[in-house]
Amino acid sequence: MRIATFNVENMFERPVIMNLPQWAEGEQVLQDFNALSNLIEQPQYSGPDKKKILEILTKRHKGVITSGESKYIRLNEIRGKLLKKPRNAPVEVAVEGRDKWIGWFELKRETIKEAAIENTARVIREVNGDVLCMVEVENRITANRFNESVIPKIKGVKYDHVMLIDGNDDRGIDVGIMTRQSFKIHSIVSHVDDTDSEGIIFSRDCAEYKIITPSNKTLLVLVNHFKSKGFGLQNENDAKRNRQAKRVRQIYDERIKEGFENMVVAGDLNDTPERDPLKPLLGNNSDLVDVMSHPKFIGDGRPGTHGNGTKDSKLDYILMSPKVASRVQAGGIERRGVWGGKKGDLFPHFPEIKTPKDAASDHAALWVEIGL
Repeated sequence: MRIATFNVENMFERPVIMNLPQWAEGEQVLQDFNALSNLIEQPQYSGPDKKKILEILTKRHKGVITSGESKYIRLNEIRGKLLKKPRNAPVEVAVEGRDKWIGWFELKRETIKEAAIENTARVIREVNGDVLCMVEVENRITANRFNESVIPKIKGVKYDHVMLIDGNDDRGIDVGIMTRQSFKIHSIVSHVDDTDSEGIIFSRDCAEYKIITPSNKTLLVLVNHFKSKGFGLQNENDAKRNRQAKRVRQIYDERIKEGFENMVVAGDLNDTPERDPLKPLLGNNSDLVDVMSHPKFIGDGRPGTHGNGTKDSKLDYILMSPKVASRVQAGGIERRGVWGGKKGDLFPHFPEIKTPKDAASDHAALWVEIGL
């Protein structure tokens, strides 16, 4: 059987701020969005709360609030109004607390270029996983639509089982899985509510999928997307990833004690193997084996999985329990969906990729073939 993981970077739509040339601007928008979302959840809106809401909206509207929708953030008012515009006066917060209206702020999204969507499907066709772990998927409806319409369009074979649980990311980037007919999803466990002394652990989820293989073996797959490096302070990001790695390791150890021998931790862990945040999974006291370090892995000379494939861009993983690692027959990386270098000529890509916007993703896909 073949297991693959791929950060698809959304299948049809993506928050506008995630497509900006420089992340600095997107980071500031995300900070404002999170602040607005937290402020409107207060039971009572104090004077300072209302002032802060209006300050952020004024900044997002470049000086004058004209509506609840700015370039990157949209206000949805379902019942009641958060804002009102008195005659000959500036916009003001119209309600006194959360129970006086129904609505929310959301990040505006834009449609991904059709060529990029199809090239995402080409990567999935080429890795041809019996079990495909997906990172940064909008939702299950989107994954189904992509599976039913786009994969067959590029002459790929669509999947029989598609599953995704919405996670903790307000931008709607979740982790999911697709499997072939004979690899049935037996059960699912979500960890969106896992907490420690610092609060919620997972930025998205650590979704556990119990898969039954055609030979009636059980495979447990933990799909992850750890905290990114692109938003916030590095020491805080490192600490968050370390908490996530510790919790995944704890889950892994618990399942091993319960008798699960065939286990895989897959996805985008957003850090390199030698750094401290991932030590719980990749340190000396861990028996998990990274497919890229397995002797049967055939690479392309580039140690990274993101962008240009440099050593410091090794972000994506298939980590295997000893039992699974002992059954590896082959492993590899599919990089043809990535635009490499400024001119796209750093390594081969699909001929359908003519510009950086046509790329399937900034991430290469990983796969492993195991006898299970």
